[in-house]
Amino acid sequence: MLDKSQQSVMLEMRRKLFGYACALSRDIASAEDLYQDTLLRAMSARAAPDNQIAYRVWLFRIMRNLWIDRLRAEGRLPEFDDTTEIDDLSASKGDDLVVNALAVRQAFQRLSKAHRDILALVDICGFSYADAAEMLDVPTGTIMSRISRARKTLAELMQEEVHIISLPLRRVQRKLGNTR
Repeated sequence: MLDKSQQSVMLEMRRKLFGYACALSRDIASAEDLYQDTLLRAMSARAAPDNQIAYRVWLFRIMRNLWIDRLRAEGRLPEFDDTTEIDDLSASKGDDLVVNALAVRQAFQRLSKAHRDILALVDICGFSYADAAEMLDVPTGTIMSRISRARKTLAELMQEEVHIISLPLRRVQRKLGNTR
């Protein structure tokens, strides 16, 4: 049974937990399952951390461990679906925004599992290096070097993706007479 403090943390963290689930699973349906399984596991646990910060870290660790268990059970990493749509974007917001959003998403998916994991925790969910280190059970210095390498790799991949994505878009614009 959850106490009021734990209920409060769980409500406060729901968006970040779901965002992390999306980053890990790369599929909305799988993310929803992972999110729900995480909450069920946390609510049914016999013991949970008393400290709010430790409880937050514990929730994310549960999610990550459940995700790893699923990957092991499947015997593979999930495949990236190129048909995944970019949420909340429309042509009226500008082609550059669409190209950049596609580049970020596709570059993120091309990162190694370790790089996606650390970027999701620190840059998407907003955890400190110390919290991420505790969740991943590694030293803080390791987190700092991993996040640096992950960001550098993401930037390099994004440059490739922007070039790849923008070429077909420019051809379509020329055919439609919409050149800049």
